[in-house]
Amino acid sequence: MMQVIKKEGTARRGVFTTPHGTIQTPAFMNVATCGAIKGAVSALDLKELKCQVQLCNTYHLHLRPGDEIVKKLGGLHKFTRWDGPILTDSGGFQVFSLAKLRNIKEEGVTFASHIDGHRIFMGPEESMRIQSNLGSTIAMAFDECIENPAEYEYTRRSCDRTVRWLYRCKAEMDRLNSLPDTINPQQMLFGINQGSTYEDIRVSHMKAIRELDLDGYAIGGLAVGEPAEEMYRIIEAVEPFMPEDKPRYLMGVGTPENILEAVRRGVDLFDCVMPTRNARHGHAFTWDGCRNLMNAKYTLDELPLDPTCDCPVCQNFSRAYLHHLFKSGEMLAMRLCVIHNIYFYNTLLERIRKALDEGCFEDFYRENTGKLGKRI
Repeated sequence: MMQVIKKEGTARRGVFTTPHGTIQTPAFMNVATCGAIKGAVSALDLKELKCQVQLCNTYHLHLRPGDEIVKKLGGLHKFTRWDGPILTDSGGFQVFSLAKLRNIKEEGVTFASHIDGHRIFMGPEESMRIQSNLGSTIAMAFDECIENPAEYEYTRRSCDRTVRWLYRCKAEMDRLNSLPDTINPQQMLFGINQGSTYEDIRVSHMKAIRELDLDGYAIGGLAVGEPAEEMYRIIEAVEPFMPEDKPRYLMGVGTPENILEAVRRGVDLFDCVMPTRNARHGHAFTWDGCRNLMNAKYTLDELPLDPTCDCPVCQNFSRAYLHHLFKSGEMLAMRLCVIHNIYFYNTLLERIRKALDEGCFEDFYRENTGKLGKRI
């Protein structure tokens, strides 16, 4: 259940209530692909880093260790020790991005595992069953993630099929939630808006999927290589047709500036591997822009990563030490930089919420646009 408590223009400040706790929105969901944040950060660490939601990957967990095994171990909450909301993606994106060989039919998709090549079939029912076994708070509907740019007629047909798949997802989830041995019988379902960069297809698809009155709605198939302006144009086209009383999730986005722009256009939820992936390569986000800790200029720099940041890393370690750890290939380098970047992202969303609470989001937006994305 989503309650919008304040608006500034199209930007929304809300509270989203789930079976595993309340999410203050706008919020960033931290990506724990295989049940762990890459960079040696555990669910227990996340508590200290202002995290609200953990996101896990249906495709990867289905392959390893297997969703049946996770179910036997009590579901993702018990398995990972994260007790807040968990969102699982449907596996659709990985099927279309990782599988070299795949065959899409009305029933679903047959594809080869990227690990050992064995053939796997996944359709709406299979995706729902896997996510039910994982016991996540929010399950994502199974959809086809279309490449950008995509041919118009193919996009239209694909979106029609995704709507049909969504009806099957909902029917299967209703069935699974009614079973006596289901880990989370209150599992929620989000639908995904597709349509490449065609505004008319995006709008008609959004109108079709909102008919199902789901728990939330995502905009998928963006941030896959198209210019940022294209992404903002599509959000602006779709937003007026998204239910006002349901959370809106922009999948796989993005940079701090992408988040500012999308919040301004009415988005509530975000996820992205960027803070952790960049951190593992020595790129730290700060309130002055992005630092590359590999640079020799940090060899004797005794300042913290960001003097204005109160994360555990900035409170205790110098840029010189982090530079040394990366140059030495120490695992601690990744862990510390990942901790800082996660804290930074969650603090950014916290400050966005505060600005919306105080009615000064536009000032916050103007002050930080152009600054957060620059390379120091």
